[in-house]
Amino acid sequence: MSYSKRKAIYGAPGAKFWLALGLAGVSSLAASPTLLPTPDFAGLYRPVPDRLLPATRREGDSLRIFINQPAPAPGSAPMRLRLTGWAAFEAKEAQWQVVRAARPYPGSDPAAPVQVLTAAVAASRLAPGAVLQVSLGKPSLPTQPPTTDQDPSTTAWLRLTPEVLARPFVLLDSAGMVLARPYLNAGEGVAVATYGLAQPVRWRRYPTGTPALPPFTDPRSQPAAPRTLGVLDSSAAPVTSGNLIRLREQGLYALKVGGVGGEPVRTLPLLVVPASFPGQSTPAEIIEPLRYLTTNAERQALLKAPEPKRAIDRFWLDAAGGDQGRGREMIRRYYQRVSTANEVFTGHKAGWLTDRGLLYVVLGPPQSVRRLPDGEERWHYDQAGRQGEAVAFTFRPRPSTLAPDNYELVRRPEYELLWYAAVERWRTTTTAR
Repeated sequence: MSYSKRKAIYGAPGAKFWLALGLAGVSSLAASPTLLPTPDFAGLYRPVPDRLLPATRREGDSLRIFINQPAPAPGSAPMRLRLTGWAAFEAKEAQWQVVRAARPYPGSDPAAPVQVLTAAVAASRLAPGAVLQVSLGKPSLPTQPPTTDQDPSTTAWLRLTPEVLARPFVLLDSAGMVLARPYLNAGEGVAVATYGLAQPVRWRRYPTGTPALPPFTDPRSQPAAPRTLGVLDSSAAPVTSGNLIRLREQGLYALKVGGVGGEPVRTLPLLVVPASFPGQSTPAEIIEPLRYLTTNAERQALLKAPEPKRAIDRFWLDAAGGDQGRGREMIRRYYQRVSTANEVFTGHKAGWLTDRGLLYVVLGPPQSVRRLPDGEERWHYDQAGRQGEAVAFTFRPRPSTLAPDNYELVRRPEYELLWYAAVERWRTTTTAR
């Protein structure tokens, strides 16, 4: 599909009819919603092959939700979305709830194996700071039983920041699918699909972030972070929205969209990562995540080895006590965690480099996750302590323009012994959590 055609599809003229239909032709459950129990968000951090990743775009007096989904079988009923508004992640009852048919976006290819499906909700329902839960019915939404469990293939939660509620554009990949994840593989194309007037798009590229520090590190002992990031390069001239942009260099990009017709310039961060991401393929990509288990000298020795991949295998074989089967299992488990952390926690830097990725990779998925009204996220591990006792970790939101979903771990000196014990289990024991 050409980008001129895609522009017509995703722009204002092709959207108005479907917007009216979406707001008028679906049933609302606001009068008697089926309320879910207080959720446990640990399930959202499970590895799944098809994670539900909704994107949003403001269109006049509504907010439109976009999802990429396999095309339904011919003659089957439309897929349905349950949209639930909550004052906070752990609110005792929902503010409202509607069930909407998710229709293919006008002009999309009906023969495509994956389609962009969309539904709209009135913006008047959505308050800044509230939370929108998007649930996918497979195959019949009304039969879905209430549960505290969160299935990442059918459920997603969106914090409704002022920026999310106002942003009049979404990103598309080179195949015309909505790009809801915050990263793009190097060399891939991306286009900005605006609602309303076409807008100029500019970009700046910044260096990516550094690895997370151990959970016992005193932040006051670390050098002060720079107040601003140095710009590595920027676009020479603006590109009109709807046109393909190829970002070939890795780094953290700030896409700046707007400036025409009174539209303010808005910034959307996008991390450009290696082609293998969220996985790992090169020796360097495999060795770097070992920094949580190794010294700098050990990593340098692995990188400088005549055959780095053989040296990596030897590292894991030694950790498994010479048992090849156990070594393979440890490799599979460790790098699956790295890949899942990249899928779930990537923002201004790769997911495994973040504070949440740090714990996820070494300690594994938490047994329970709470999201508190003040924005904190609290992870509970049943047996993460040095003596097998329960431990809780708290993450505080530290959003910024280039890192809107950034969370920082509240570091404590009492975590030191349990952390080294966890690292030692990976390095010397026959089993690893």
